[in-house]
Amino acid sequence: MRVPRIYHPTALNHLTFCTLSEDGANHVGRVLRMQPGEHLELFDGSNHIYQAVITQVGKKSVDVEILSQQFDDRESPLSIHLGQVISRGERMEFTIQKSVELGVNVITPLWSERCGVKLDSDRMEKKIQQWQKIAIAACEQCGRNKIPEIRPLMKLQQWCAEQDDTLKLNLHPRATHSIRTLPAIPAAGVRLLIGSEGGLSPQEIAQTEQQGFVEVLLGKRVLRTETAAMAAITALQVCFGDLG
Repeated sequence: MRVPRIYHPTALNHLTFCTLSEDGANHVGRVLRMQPGEHLELFDGSNHIYQAVITQVGKKSVDVEILSQQFDDRESPLSIHLGQVISRGERMEFTIQKSVELGVNVITPLWSERCGVKLDSDRMEKKIQQWQKIAIAACEQCGRNKIPEIRPLMKLQQWCAEQDDTLKLNLHPRATHSIRTLPAIPAAGVRLLIGSEGGLSPQEIAQTEQQGFVEVLLGKRVLRTETAAMAAITALQVCFGDLG
């Protein structure tokens, strides 16, 4: 049986005993119904894993003893910052979960002119927290030991105007370059823009060009926003990362 992996939100490197977080304790104690003497694998976002054994299970708490520590880097050599225009319903959650599994390092939710999602600031803050938990759960499942960052919501124009040394990519059905024909990726990695279900407006496309985004083609078929994100990330990881 696979040993459950649990994220711990604070550093574990100097600890011998610790109490799991509320989310961790709930999953171990109430969902998995684990008992003292059973083993866990903990990680704290530092690219280390910690083998631990449960010492006590209470109604709302789980205590463990840390038995060993090991550096375990499972990150792709390709850094990807995904700018994803918010999609409806569970599609955004799907995009976050699968992009984390595929190795994305940073995700920024974006507003665009054709974004069909309307949320006030309080609901958006709760969404960001929910999406961060989805990213953590994806890391627990897929074996990553660093937690990708879910950034606060930004307007598409602001995100595109941020200055860094990445290769900036925007999917476009009339682009002349495919991902496999791109030049070498800079050490800073890729900033990948995925538009809304209705696509980007002509004004937004013009703005991406002004900000130095390279238009790339995935193929002749029109993909849904969540499919486009997965296809582009996979293609980038195959060509320049650690897939394939």
